[in-house]
Amino acid sequence: MSFLTEEKLTIVGAAGMIGSNMAQCAMMMKLSKNICLYDPFAPALEGVAEELFHCGFDGINLTFTSDIKEALTDAKYVVSSGGAARKAGMTREDLLKGNAEIAAEFGKNIKQYCPDVKHIVVIFNPADITGLITLIYAGVKPSQVTTLAALDSTRLRSELAKYFHIPADKIVNPRTYGGHGEQMAVFASTTKVDGTPLSEIIGTERMPEADWDALRQRVIQGGKNIIDLRGRSSFQSPSLVSIQMIAAAMGGEAFRWPAGCYVNNGEFNHIMMAMETKLDANGVECLPVAGTEAEHATLVESYKHLCALRDEVIEMGVIPAIEDWSKINPNL
Repeated sequence: MSFLTEEKLTIVGAAGMIGSNMAQCAMMMKLSKNICLYDPFAPALEGVAEELFHCGFDGINLTFTSDIKEALTDAKYVVSSGGAARKAGMTREDLLKGNAEIAAEFGKNIKQYCPDVKHIVVIFNPADITGLITLIYAGVKPSQVTTLAALDSTRLRSELAKYFHIPADKIVNPRTYGGHGEQMAVFASTTKVDGTPLSEIIGTERMPEADWDALRQRVIQGGKNIIDLRGRSSFQSPSLVSIQMIAAAMGGEAFRWPAGCYVNNGEFNHIMMAMETKLDANGVECLPVAGTEAEHATLVESYKHLCALRDEVIEMGVIPAIEDWSKINPNL
């Protein structure tokens, strides 16, 4: 039975809907022979573990614990959904203070208990900020931390497929960048619809400008729509995509969507946000984003929004001023 690795994968927040689905995805995809589930809520965690045992997977050493030291010790890969969930009427940004503090503690635990970790995926909202905080306190290299941003691009693909009444795989290279929130930058110029550039379709009878504007808003509000329909935030899509991210970091199949990564390139500085990336066993590499001048302007606005959130977290005292980050993490 072939697994990507025998190195330990720890899933933080495993008692929740996202975490438990991540665990099942990781086991189904045969990522690691050694998977540890962590959650402070012990009864629900044990229930998740029991269900996974009942699935009858072979060859996997599945453990579970409510002791963070035990969970992280010797972990080489960590995926965390361990923040508060978004509820009806909330934006991702509404979760800022509580989840920022959780991210700070998470990063400190990484540094203390598994300093040799190879890759960390952070998916609890607002993921751009919680990922940045984790990076600062974990003391790892920027290439070792990614955040979940792909859902915006997969939602763009889904909306386009529904609009044009074609299979989703006929929508090629749909892309959103910047923040994973209300200020995301939705690009059209990267996308082809059944071989035709989307930018050549927008403004024609096939897709009037008003329809494109409405579709963009549906993408931006994609998470809210799930809450409205199901009465709870997304868990199936973030579970699968985040496990695909950690699989790529383990050396598995290449990750084909944008990922949140640390950016400090002269134009966008000291921030975590969705960019075009290469994610593999060497970590994450930020690649150039191609787009029109107007699209780039939306990316700049998204960046400014994230900077405001970052600065708010600094004012809260959760993280220090930017010039002091290197005192905590010499890699920054």
